[in-house]
Amino acid sequence: MTRRTGMEIAFAAAEAVALCKPDVVAAYPITPNTHIPEHLSDIVADGRIDADFICVESEHSALSACCGASAAGARTFTATSSQGLLFMAEVMPIVSAMRLPVVMAIGNRALSAPINIWNDHSDIMSQRDTGWISVFASNGQEVVDMVIQGFKIAEHRDVLLPLNINLDGFQLTHVVEPMLFPDQEEVERFLPEYKPYATVHPDRVVSMGTLGMPEIFNEAMKAKDMGLINSKKVILEVWREWEEQFGRKHEPIEAYRTEGANVLLLTVGSMGETAEVAIDELRDRKMPAGLLKLKLWRPFPLEELRKAVKGAKVLAVMDRAVSCGGSAGPVCAEVKSALYGEPGCPVIVNYIIGLGGRDVTAEDFIQIVEKAAKADKEKPKEAYEIYGVRGS
Repeated sequence: MTRRTGMEIAFAAAEAVALCKPDVVAAYPITPNTHIPEHLSDIVADGRIDADFICVESEHSALSACCGASAAGARTFTATSSQGLLFMAEVMPIVSAMRLPVVMAIGNRALSAPINIWNDHSDIMSQRDTGWISVFASNGQEVVDMVIQGFKIAEHRDVLLPLNINLDGFQLTHVVEPMLFPDQEEVERFLPEYKPYATVHPDRVVSMGTLGMPEIFNEAMKAKDMGLINSKKVILEVWREWEEQFGRKHEPIEAYRTEGANVLLLTVGSMGETAEVAIDELRDRKMPAGLLKLKLWRPFPLEELRKAVKGAKVLAVMDRAVSCGGSAGPVCAEVKSALYGEPGCPVIVNYIIGLGGRDVTAEDFIQIVEKAAKADKEKPKEAYEIYGVRGS
């Protein structure tokens, strides 16, 4: 029976992984992700699940071990943050190209330098093109749900791709929330036993990740790209199945009070819940504003975005990472590309917020909406604004 339990969200992520009965967990500690593998190591040591916990010497080794374990047919999990994800970068596209359904939690944290252990999205944005399915959670409940859903999506025979779940460092990882946990029987009814498509074994030789000559490399990349694009159908099917069994709905883009909105905010991650408070206040002031919360980052939900912005005059996109020297933050650049040439496309403005854990309050979002609303009549002078820079 589903039970409501209050705990730190990082521990909840580990508990959700345990419900999925992984065969192998390989991870290396890094703030603010450490509590996820740390709690999983306790779960394994206590004999609650029959799994191998591999203590490695680095994040590169962690993902390499996951790569080998998954290739051998094991249900596999890892977790990391920030520079640790960068250390995995060499292995990230290898795992996806070999179509290995590794699941990873990322406690999102700013990239150094200067050294910063707090949240923004510069870590995952640096890895956006490595071929992984990528989802963002707004709260602890979504973390629990997305971890369990993640194994089913990644391991589906029509997908067979790695998947990462992004949860904001500290702002989610270290926060205590009440969450609904399904019991073991409910998870096993939802998540079938993993049956790998192909495995490496000395008695049954299989080639994975071998040399790709120029004559076949285009085709290999096309197959990888189409695999990721086509995974969206399965993602939506799994989310519908989750709603039928557990009653909680998940969507690629979640709309909040968007009816009749002239100005829309688009957020990613935990800030969406703060933005909801701002939208409520603005609606009380009779200002027609609404909110879109992006949950599915890869594959990007083109159709859902185009439908969600219809009728709006201005779309204010919130980024939590700088694309240095570029024309917009990474999320906004994606949004502009998706909406380019669309009839009735709203004016798009870009605010880069909350870098390195800087607080962004409901009042800040109210000011952003009020400022963005003017873009319909007066084009901003700059392509994007890093919001709240002191001394500017």
